[in-house]
Amino acid sequence: MSPSIDNMMLSLEGLSVGDSFGEIFFSHTPSSEDDLPPGPWHWTDDTHMALSIVDVLCTHGHIDQDKLAASFAERFLEQPNRGYAGGARRLLTRIATGTKWREAAPSLFGGGSYGNGGAMRAAPIGGFFSGDPARASEEGRLSAVVTHAHPEGAAGAMAVAAAAAIAAASSHPEGNVFLLEIMQFVPDSLTRRGIEAAIGIPSDDLAQAATRLGTGLQVSSQDTVPFCLWSAAHHLKCFAEALWLTAAGLGDSDTTCAIVGGIVALSSRKIPTTWLSRREPLPPGFSRGKAIAKD
Repeated sequence: MSPSIDNMMLSLEGLSVGDSFGEIFFSHTPSSEDDLPPGPWHWTDDTHMALSIVDVLCTHGHIDQDKLAASFAERFLEQPNRGYAGGARRLLTRIATGTKWREAAPSLFGGGSYGNGGAMRAAPIGGFFSGDPARASEEGRLSAVVTHAHPEGAAGAMAVAAAAAIAAASSHPEGNVFLLEIMQFVPDSLTRRGIEAAIGIPSDDLAQAATRLGTGLQVSSQDTVPFCLWSAAHHLKCFAEALWLTAAGLGDSDTTCAIVGGIVALSSRKIPTTWLSRREPLPPGFSRGKAIAKD
């Protein structure tokens, strides 16, 4: 199956809108569309790192880990105030000043990070490898270990990339069947067990989902990804509904909404135009329909 730049860019749009929408909830808790601020809605490190993912896939057609690490570090130095957490700041500074990522990433937190940062940027990989969740999962793993050497950090990225690839297919399952299909492409881990637990939670029981799965308050893969996939699985046809539900879980809302937005944009094929217009513009060349040079 041929890679899809269009689907990757659609996922990036969904991710960035979700990121900026979720960021609102740290300072304000809108209760309806009429209560949303006018914009611009600023995106964070979730989108900033996803730009590097998209750039590397467009240029190389796969995740080139050395190029990706260099791109992450370069973008961080250009805009370090995009909401990068302390661990990411230390890691990317080391890479930018010459430390090899294969040395730096495993040493973070004494064994590698199991944070949700690998997952937050992974959905465009699934868009690129639409309909091929096995390939998307492996490329997701490759993208994650550059910064998240712990197996949980990689598992989260694998799950999100696979979910996006499944959602992008013209015929895709929904609800619990969607979650079951994702699990085929996620190794045994706390993250995978969380996805399994999500299968038993009704689609309208936000309180149970937030309590059992977590909503990113621990900023870990296992505390973030299962909730995001539960939310996406039951709202694959409506971007806005998926994002409102996800944000209502509070927690790490910019990241949870970025993950869900990057997936559901591919299945719903529609992002509210008012939300797109309020989102802070992406850099030149990263909007859907604008080509990125490819060698």
